[in-house]
Amino acid sequence: MRPPDLASPFDRVDAAVTSTLARIGVPVLRIGLGVIFLWFGVLKFVPDLSPAQELATQTISALTFGAVRPEVSLPVLAAWETAIGLGLISGWFLRGTLFLLAVQMLGTLMPLVLFPGETFLLFPFAPTLEGQYIIKNVVLIGAAMVVGATVRGGRLVADPRAAQTAAIVEAVEDERRERASGAG
Repeated sequence: MRPPDLASPFDRVDAAVTSTLARIGVPVLRIGLGVIFLWFGVLKFVPDLSPAQELATQTISALTFGAVRPEVSLPVLAAWETAIGLGLISGWFLRGTLFLLAVQMLGTLMPLVLFPGETFLLFPFAPTLEGQYIIKNVVLIGAAMVVGATVRGGRLVADPRAAQTAAIVEAVEDERRERASGAG
């Protein structure tokens, strides 16, 4: 007597779970990213409430050669991050929101270069708490890239056959566009 085939029920459960994750993953990522930006942005509106306040204002001052003072830079940064958060949470103006996020992330990474004494105990191997706070932004950048990959209607696909078919169609379209642009 043959043992019952357990792979089939597990496959069905696995397919259902991965299909659900593919459907809700990007919106959850987008909204979660938005909550972080909204939260951290709002904190910067209240003096001395954000642990990143000093490093952020020092960075902006260094990048502007002292032209932008903390009493200006902090509220602007607070509004910038809050706008990013609201854009991500609402899903409105995603291209513009992601552009603001990309510029903000460039600024956020600058202390690693401008202030290595404050961001590393032993450069480049042992970051301080501030350095760790900055380095983790690589994850936020990756999350924003995933969200950005969907602004034209793209999405995650759980079914490997459908993903493979989509990849083939995309390759054919890319080849067609390349030939058309070469012929013009």
